[in-house]
Amino acid sequence: MDNSDPKPKLCMAADSTEQLARQLERDQRTVNREREFGLEQSLAPFRVGSVRYLNAVPLTRGLEQEVIFKTPAQLAEMLRRDELDAALVSLTEVLFYDRYDVLDDIAVASLGEVYSVILAHRLPLEELKEIHCHTASLSSVNLLRVLLAERGLKPEFKPLSDPNAASQLEAVLLIGDPAIDFQRAPHVHEIFDLGAAWTELTQLPFVYAVWALRRGIQNTDLRRRLHEAKDFGIDTLDYIIQTRTEYDLDFRKDYLGWHIQYHLGTDEKRGIAKFIELLRKHGVATVHEPKFVS
Repeated sequence: MDNSDPKPKLCMAADSTEQLARQLERDQRTVNREREFGLEQSLAPFRVGSVRYLNAVPLTRGLEQEVIFKTPAQLAEMLRRDELDAALVSLTEVLFYDRYDVLDDIAVASLGEVYSVILAHRLPLEELKEIHCHTASLSSVNLLRVLLAERGLKPEFKPLSDPNAASQLEAVLLIGDPAIDFQRAPHVHEIFDLGAAWTELTQLPFVYAVWALRRGIQNTDLRRRLHEAKDFGIDTLDYIIQTRTEYDLDFRKDYLGWHIQYHLGTDEKRGIAKFIELLRKHGVATVHEPKFVS
């Protein structure tokens, strides 16, 4: 009779699998550290700005110590004064001012619900007379303007001086982390998600922000580094989700893994073209065609 016990072999196989998995994890951490080290101090002599919102974190992975962080509106002003060579700014900055190139293949976008660009309102949309708008992003303000205009609605837009006062207002446009904070706190407002409304209207993604590059300077190395940072951020998105401290883990998984997209491809460019068409249709401003560079 064969009294041999197969269990030790199974245990050895399981141990070997676990050891291999741990080794692969260690190897990947080493590779990631080398990629991060390679990005450190890599932007010099260029001056680059971005926003502190959670949705932009994957685009500056490894570059955090070199980037100037401001609101989208502040970044746009710095670009216009030639105080920055590149900045992650609202899409309308490159549409309204024909002085930038747009870095291809990188964006902050959504297809459907975005969660962090919202109109919070107590009255039905048709009854709104005025809307207080977070002034940090012109893209969101103008997106709301065309979405309402397509419904035949033209309320008055007023600046929102303090996002903390949003709950006291009848209608308020919020973006970024303040929009997330508002929705996660108790409120009596209805939520009009601009990303969801845009996709429902057009069946296309909406692009909220892009890398605007100051035209007329040699920036091949800068473009390469920004692409490398984005690739690094996407490749390590699970790490970002696990280690960031904003909100809770389940929310970060949903928000960064589903609500927000970072690609600027054919569909996103079709979305930009549709936005330009509607801006012109409703006479929002003089709009320029974006110039993409890779």
